[in-house]
Amino acid sequence: MTKKLVIITGLTGSGKSGLAVKLAKEFNGEIISADSVQIYRGLNIGSAKEDKEVMKQIPHHLIDIKNFDENYNVGEFVEDCKKAVEDVISRNKLPIIVGGTGLYVKALVNGYSLGDKKADLEYRAELTEIAQKNGNEFVWNMLNELNPDKAKTVHFNNLKRVIRYIELEKNGAEVLNNDTFINDYQVCIVGIVAEREYIYSRINQRVDIMLNMGLEQEVKALIDNGATRETQSLNSIGYREWFDYFEGKQSKENTIDLIKQHTRNYCKRQLTFMKTMPKIKMETLQNAEVVIKEFLNDNN
Repeated sequence: MTKKLVIITGLTGSGKSGLAVKLAKEFNGEIISADSVQIYRGLNIGSAKEDKEVMKQIPHHLIDIKNFDENYNVGEFVEDCKKAVEDVISRNKLPIIVGGTGLYVKALVNGYSLGDKKADLEYRAELTEIAQKNGNEFVWNMLNELNPDKAKTVHFNNLKRVIRYIELEKNGAEVLNNDTFINDYQVCIVGIVAEREYIYSRINQRVDIMLNMGLEQEVKALIDNGATRETQSLNSIGYREWFDYFEGKQSKENTIDLIKQHTRNYCKRQLTFMKTMPKIKMETLQNAEVVIKEFLNDNN
């Protein structure tokens, strides 16, 4: 019998994490995070990690697996996710992959390899020199001309990643369009969507809650421990916006507005990612639960 696997993605604030927990309780499941920020220890509030009590009840995987100053890429995620799925299934549990990082989910569904090409050190040095002369944003604009979608996923001050992406565009990134991973399982892939006004309202409320929980203090503690603008983990929405505030370049009010604005923009990119994924079912939260339950209760 083919083993079953559930993948839940969707817009920020759409309720995908709550649905995953509910399904895990009902169908003896464990949750595997597909969130590029929740992998980092110390980034708790801004990444909306699940409550610790919930994680005690339902095992969660690929959360807090890296220090905030370590790097992590999509290729590593795919390998770690495969191992987690196999581990969960080996214990006769249902693996539920959930997260809004479209690149991660798409990599699982389509097959994706990033960084397998040998490093072009000479070209990297050339781009680094260009950045020193013209600024990081100038180099980011080079990437934006080559691949606007890729440029949207990285801040211009994350120079190492910007340079790596340009290098891959120049030399040819290896993209594997095959379903070898998910073809090993019977898979239900659902993308949760909602009306724009509802999502935007949820985003505003979500950010306000994070602030009340101590988001500002969390970011300050990370910076005090050595995090900089170039730290990969802090190039995430909800974190990177604070640097100008702590440097006295913008007000707290503007910082909060930027977090909300950037999150809204990210939702648009999430929707674009979902539309390009094969086999995905775009559903409201309520319909998503029905679709997944029908899949899990179907013994064929």
